[in-house]
Amino acid sequence: MTERQHRFRIGQMVEILPTTLRAAANGTYEIVRLVPCDSRVPTYRLKSKNEKFERVLAEHELIALPDIAS
Repeated sequence: MTERQHRFRIGQMVEILPTTLRAAANGTYEIVRLVPCDSRVPTYRLKSKNEKFERVLAEHELIALPDIAS
């Protein structure tokens, strides 16, 4: 079995795919930690400025936002 690599990096901004099964704050989320790949799906800890807690979501539930270079 090959180990999956994380597509996103710490500090990257993403959006969450909308779903009726999950209540989530609108807007962007920052990747705050890469969860070790114990399964076939890379997973991340995310934080929104609009929520007091972190979320844990799988890579396929996230949408990459364009990097803003200064």
